[in-house]
Parts: sequence; structure tokens; C-alpha cells
Amino acid sequence: MARVHFAKPWNACCRNAASGSTSSRNSRLENRKRRALRSRLLYVPLRILELIGRHLPLPVARGIGIALGHLAWHVARRHRRIALRNIAAAFPEWSERRRRATIRRMFHHLGESLMEIVWLPNLDFATRDRTTVFEGLEPILELTKSGRGVVAFTGHCGNWEWLAYSAATFGIPVTVLQRERNEPEMNRFITRIRSRAGVHTIDRGSTGAAREMMSAIKRGSFLAFLIDQNIRTESAKVPFFGRPALTPIGPAKLAIRTGAAVVSVFIERRNGKQYVRCNPPMETRRDDDPIALTALITADIEEQIRRVPEQWVWMHERWRERPEWEVKASALRRTSTR
Repeated sequence: MARVHFAKPWNACCRNAASGSTSSRNSRLENRKRRALRSRLLYVPLRILELIGRHLPLPVARGIGIALGHLAWHVARRHRRIALRNIAAAFPEWSERRRRATIRRMFHHLGESLMEIVWLPNLDFATRDRTTVFEGLEPILELTKSGRGVVAFTGHCGNWEWLAYSAATFGIPVTVLQRERNEPEMNRFITRIRSRAGVHTIDRGSTGAAREMMSAIKRGSFLAFLIDQNIRTESAKVPFFGRPALTPIGPAKLAIRTGAAVVSVFIERRNGKQYVRCNPPMETRRDDDPIALTALITADIEEQIRRVPEQWVWMHERWRERPEWEVKASALRRTSTR
């Protein structure tokens, strides 16, 4: 009878599996160490900006931000390369010169936005009226005053932190969903700024996030979501600049499930002022399609980006594909937390 030898292949397989598992653990450990180091390195400059920025006149703070953004344009080569690739796909009819100029201005805008964020604690009723112009805010004020929850959709357009902060100065109970960043210190920095205006932050990855969002809607909060990035959460493909892009559908599901009013809100910087534009609120029904609602809001976001393309974050891998199992796993994780 022929002898079948299992021992050596099985042992080799086990060794390979163990080796792969160890390698994976080591890789995760190294990534955590790198994130912790980046967070520590960010702490000092962020604290300096936070302490100094609020004492600067706003035009001076913005000027410093533009200079920082110009430096980033030259230094952040990987992000610049991704941004140029994305804008070329979105605007193939543009010349290379125009696309590069737009991405350069995007870096300037991001630096300017950073310095505006550290200046934000100065934003009170008087400075708000001098620096910020609102369009279409009255219906939202009426909804929140009546105790009706509002699910607000926006994108990484303009200075979205200014949008939340300035809305809170009207007495609107603003709640924002915050994704977990690779640098925890950046999360803490943003949360500190938001809390000064009474903006409540929910961490997307926390076990109680779903319950907190439901509670915010029931309290009549203005619950804001940024849905223009491809992140690890329940998503569906909707058109974005003529291409299918994975987009979170959880916020639309939440709005439909709770019967909250839905509104898309955008902010842009023009001539030294911030302009906040609130589109008319929409009603939802229990039988509405969350993917269709997400596509509708995404079309609003695209329209805003086309208005001021230099004020959107082009370096995000917006059209990146994700394995089907990952999208389904994200949906399963979200369901299990409810």
C-alpha cells in the first residue's frame, strides 16, 4: 500500500501560516507605533497654532495659512500626485496648467482653513455677522426650534469646521460624526475647537455611535455628515463626476428610518468672507430608497465642487475600489452595533 506523507507538508503549512500571522501582527504593531509617533510629533505644532492662532487678526492668520499651504504644495508630493490624477479624471477638458493651478490653490485653501480653525474660538455673534453670510438658514432654525431633528449632508468643501461652529452660534444643537483619524492628536485638537461652540462630536467607530445618533435626532439636533469620501462603512456606488464612487449610505438610512428632515449645506470662502448656503429641507418617507437619496445629495456635492473646485480635498482616493467582502463586512459591523 502506498504511504501518504502528511507530516512535512502540514508542518510546513503550519509554519507558513504562523509566519504569516506573526508578520501581520508585526505589521499592525509597526503601524500603531508610526501612528503614535506621528501623533506625538503633531502635538507640539498643533498646540502652538492653537495658542497663538486665536490671538491673531483673521487676515494675518489666513496669510500664515496660505504660506503653510504653499509649503505643503512643494513638500507633499504623494498627495499632490493623487490630487492631480483625480482632477484630471474629473475635468479632462481642462489644460494641465489649469489643473495644476487649481490644486496649488487647494493646498493654499487647506492651509488657510487650518489657521481659520484655530482662530474660530473668536467667532461670536458680532464677528459671525462680519465674517459669515448665511443663505436659506431660516427653515432649519424653525425645524430645530420646534424640536425636529435635521440630518445635514455636506462634503469636504470649503471650511466645513467653520460651517458647524458658526451654525452653533445661532443656538442650533449641532452634532457631528467624526471618523477615527490615524493621528489621535488631530482628533483631540478638532474636538477641543468644536466643544468651545457647544458642537457635540460622536466618534464613528465607537460602540454607542448608532444610539447616540438616534438620540441626537430625537432631541431635535442638527446632525451633520460628510459623505464625499470612500471610507470603511456601509456604502453603495453612486455617480460622481460621471464615474461610480462608493459612498456611505448609513446617513440616508438614518434619515429615512427616523423621519428626520434632510438638507444639504455648503460653505465657501469668497473675498475674505464665508458664505453658507442651505438648500431647502426635504421630507423623507419610510419607503424611500437610501441609495437614491445618497445619489441626490452626492449630485449637490458635485455641483458645489464645480462652483469652487479649489476648495475641495482632491487628494482623497475618492474612486478607489474596495473588495465586496469589505463593504459587506462594514455593513454587518454597523448592523451589529444597533
